[in-house]
Amino acid sequence: MGNFVMTYLNPRVWLAGCAVATSVLLLTSCTSDEGEDKAGGSSQSSAPSNSAATTGPSEKKVTEQAQAALAAVHSGRLFAAGAERVTDGVHAGTILSKGKNYKLNLVCVGSGSAQLSFTPASTGPKATVPCDQSLVQRRITGDGPVRINVDGVKGATGVIAWQVDAI
Repeated sequence: MGNFVMTYLNPRVWLAGCAVATSVLLLTSCTSDEGEDKAGGSSQSSAPSNSAATTGPSEKKVTEQAQAALAAVHSGRLFAAGAERVTDGVHAGTILSKGKNYKLNLVCVGSGSAQLSFTPASTGPKATVPCDQSLVQRRITGDGPVRINVDGVKGATGVIAWQVDAI
């Protein structure tokens, strides 16, 4: 019957291996879709793939510009950060330590503008974020869970990069 060896695998090792494999799978799927036609399905024509190829690098370039602008004004200790398409908006939730001060920096590179708001509203004032590479800064005070929302106005395009620094 051949050699059959049965081994015992510690459940912790097995779960850790599954977590690593799942993380790799998720990261691969997130990065492999970049610049591809998401509505395309399995049969793609050459026209959508060409348009996706020409818009992909410019989105990457715009994202890099926005992130570089934020890196130039970084102060304090980085608490949270990200970059999103204006059309998708920023909808980031985090927990800020009660009574601690934070600085939110936003840069939008593209055209049009976006609207910044917080939940709860007492976290900070609403603001308009122009998509002209201008830096928008807001000082906020922590009081537990907070949601940062930045929604593009109709017709706005580009990328919004944001970061929260603990100061």
